[in-house]
Amino acid sequence: MPALDPHDPPQWVDRTAYPFESRWLELPSGYRMHYVDQGEGETLLFVHGTPTWSFEWRRIIQALAPHARCVAPDLLGFGLSGRPRDGAYTPEWHAENLAHFVHRLGLDHLTLVVHDYGGPIGLPLALQNPGHVRRLVVMNTFMWSLKGDKRVERASKLVGGSLGRLLYRRLNFSLKVIMPSAFADKKKLTPELHSQYLAPFPDAWSRGAVLWPLAHALLGSDAFFTSLWERREALRAFPALVIWGTEDPAFPRDHLNRWREVLPHARIAELPVGHWPQEEAPEKVIAAMEDFLGLGHG
Repeated sequence: MPALDPHDPPQWVDRTAYPFESRWLELPSGYRMHYVDQGEGETLLFVHGTPTWSFEWRRIIQALAPHARCVAPDLLGFGLSGRPRDGAYTPEWHAENLAHFVHRLGLDHLTLVVHDYGGPIGLPLALQNPGHVRRLVVMNTFMWSLKGDKRVERASKLVGGSLGRLLYRRLNFSLKVIMPSAFADKKKLTPELHSQYLAPFPDAWSRGAVLWPLAHALLGSDAFFTSLWERREALRAFPALVIWGTEDPAFPRDHLNRWREVLPHARIAELPVGHWPQEEAPEKVIAAMEDFLGLGHG
């Protein structure tokens, strides 16, 4: 097991809400990825999206770690991971780094849990090395080209261009506008919770270099998304659970319907919440996962 980092997490980390031992793994590039590794048993790999970090999985990890090994990395640039100045921060770049992370830790026979951009970043693990993945848990995400989606194209014109980059850098648009708007129950995003997502991005450079590329990638990484979609048949063989916040303005019901086509045998748990079911309805997410995985019983 890789050694613990000699440095404690920063003071802003809420150690009551996020009490996990922090670990860091150096990737072949020399960049260091932070992760938590809790529990023993079959491996669950949690892949977050933007603009969050492994903190979003804290309540799921605490519930499932008594029954399984829960591994939750922070993508490079996010959370407590390293933030290389020369990083591309595109979904394909993140996917490559995540694959190195999985290989270096020797993770195998894992259940892949993906949310938001964690879908196109994490699902290549199942497409490229299906023997290493046992099951899928999919939450409010995608893995297909967004070109032709008028709603996405309108949003991309705003956030994906030079104006969007300015909004991200100067006004913290992703965290202060988009994130709150994606909660169905706005009261769930308390100031204390919001602070844990705001703190990793205190300056204009980090927001422009790390967060904005994923806004630009909605259309800018179209070739990558298309390549994933062309291999979608490989996912049909996996036992799958789809947990969906049905009040999500970013990933509406037509996205869920597409997952029904890709994973026709999947269990579906529809929850009347927004983009982050694990934040708005953690107990229901935990119950659905325990039932699907056969954990926490007996």
